[in-house]
Amino acid sequence: MNSKIFQFNYFAFLIGLTFAAILLVFIYFGSNSLRDFDPALRGFAITSVLGAFAVGYRLSVWLQRPPSRMYFNRGMKLAWRYPTLLFKSSGKKMAAQTFIKERSLYRWIMHLCLSGGCTLAFAVTFPLVFGWIHFDVGALDTIYKVKVFGVVVRELSVHSLEAKLMFNMLNIAAVLVLIGLVLAGWRRLTNPGVRAVQTFVEDILPLLIIFAVTTTGLMLTVSYSYMQGRGHSFLVWVHLMTVIALIFYIPFGKLFHMFQRLCSVLVSLYQKAGKEGEQADCVICSKPFASQMHVDDLKTVLDQLGFDYRFATSKGEVHYQDICPSCRRRLLVVNQGKMIGR
Repeated sequence: MNSKIFQFNYFAFLIGLTFAAILLVFIYFGSNSLRDFDPALRGFAITSVLGAFAVGYRLSVWLQRPPSRMYFNRGMKLAWRYPTLLFKSSGKKMAAQTFIKERSLYRWIMHLCLSGGCTLAFAVTFPLVFGWIHFDVGALDTIYKVKVFGVVVRELSVHSLEAKLMFNMLNIAAVLVLIGLVLAGWRRLTNPGVRAVQTFVEDILPLLIIFAVTTTGLMLTVSYSYMQGRGHSFLVWVHLMTVIALIFYIPFGKLFHMFQRLCSVLVSLYQKAGKEGEQADCVICSKPFASQMHVDDLKTVLDQLGFDYRFATSKGEVHYQDICPSCRRRLLVVNQGKMIGR
């Protein structure tokens, strides 16, 4: 991890506070003015608010970097021009993740289990913790009223298949995650290439944290379903600790790539606009080699990073980015030859 992300950033601090404040507002109004908020889950809610601050802070720091800012700003502007492409790209890169399937079927299944299980768990847990989804007992003890944002949307029998699926959704998510964790752990233990570059903090620790959250969550189900609630209070606190570790690892660890993936979605829009727009011609061979937008953006980002790739020639000043890759390779050979006297 880059140590710069831990340096205080005033603007990022304000963005983090904004994220936390927005979540607090949504919790208050989404839970019917806290009437549907379960006080027993306040620890998870407080952790989520602090996590929202951390995500906002880290995301702001990342987007302040010139390359990220350039791609993000361009992507946001292009999203209005290519809404259909944005939808397709989001489905492929964030939901189906087909780009991983092209590399390895094993890794694709592993990522689908991990991302799908975690997404399902988040989609169930956060609305319940925030009080956005609430269950009330109906006219009969065997009937539950499902309330969404304070409004009753459905009544269902406790003994129905729908209820059983709904109440075990987190257990289903946990099984998916465990399958993904087993596949990921086996790959990291047996693949020589992976073992050579992996680190504990970036690669092993997130798997251990997710495993701890998943197993302690399943143990809660075992406790109240098969052990008459024995050890439930202790398990709640252990599970809370693991959730806190996960939420605060997300913005400052490898799992932050979930938010960085947003930028990769915008790359498709960027490439589409580049193909349709003006093309840049090489100053040496005069052949088109990239979009003019991309070349101009590279020049801007390099200047912002403090890199000057301009050099003088007999025809005037030339920027290295105005030269196509083939001519760059030829220039490299020519200059190396001059250095050794050829």
